[in-house]
Amino acid sequence: MIEMREKVILVDCDGVLLDWEYAFTNWMKRHGYEIHDNDQYDMGTKFAIAKTDSKRLIRMFNESAWIRRLPPLRDAIYFVKKLHERHGFVFHAITSLSDDPYSQYLRTKNLIELFGPTAFEKYTYLDTGADKDEALAEYKDTNCYWIEDKVENADAGIKAGLDSILVAHPHNIGYNGQAKRLADWNAIYNEIV
Repeated sequence: MIEMREKVILVDCDGVLLDWEYAFTNWMKRHGYEIHDNDQYDMGTKFAIAKTDSKRLIRMFNESAWIRRLPPLRDAIYFVKKLHERHGFVFHAITSLSDDPYSQYLRTKNLIELFGPTAFEKYTYLDTGADKDEALAEYKDTNCYWIEDKVENADAGIKAGLDSILVAHPHNIGYNGQAKRLADWNAIYNEIV
């Protein structure tokens, strides 16, 4: 377990800081895939393709140059910068992107470009679709804020003794666990400060 500074916020990237789903949808359209159910979070269902094909395409996307230019999610830039610059918080990114070092480099560049060179103090990269239990165990019982959009990972944060916040999306609308489900970064900011 690491020694934790008081003002560290742990964050997922896709669906929390970055609008991965928007970018992936555009990439799929560019490659000839059509949306069959726009309300689906599962990309296989959304594009009516087999789960194995969906996983392969997600990995291809995550390891493509597109990962360098993902747009920010909603109001993330404003409030992340405000937490960092006005209140002295630093961020540790924990993201299931890819084990490819070039993809990791592109993700880091994207985050620095959007949020500035000093907001992120640490980047933890996991393989595509990997669970975050082990990465969160490093922060066990630190009471750090853990901001995530995937229910399973928010609950993993609760189990690790973190203060989990679930960013609201249609795919987690039915959540009734212990994490706080908040609409956007404005609400997250108000919760933290």
